[in-house]
Amino acid sequence: MYKKSISFTVAIFKLLDNENLQKEFSLKDQIKRAVLSITNNIAEGSEYGSNKQFIRFLWISKGSCAEVRNMLFVLYSLEKINDETFNALNTECLDIAKEIYHFIKYLERSNSGNK
Repeated sequence: MYKKSISFTVAIFKLLDNENLQKEFSLKDQIKRAVLSITNNIAEGSEYGSNKQFIRFLWISKGSCAEVRNMLFVLYSLEKINDETFNALNTECLDIAKEIYHFIKYLERSNSGNK
């Protein structure tokens, strides 16, 4: 999940170097912050030593996936990215969000046995 999200982050950063996006300063900045938030929250949450805290950060990370997907849709709607790019990145982001969700559910189940 983490490794996949790092790869996704790199793909987004490379996309943002595209000539079609040179004048989209605030949108580029926002999508960069959102995509970095996915991996940053996974990393930060894992350092707390508590499943409860980790789960909280994973939910934030999953929310950032939704934010990135929204901005990809905006870029696609503005015809700044093509069908192939949109579909590939949107699918990859959905996969990461699903993996995060399943990991959250795993951690919640493992917590319930510790009460």
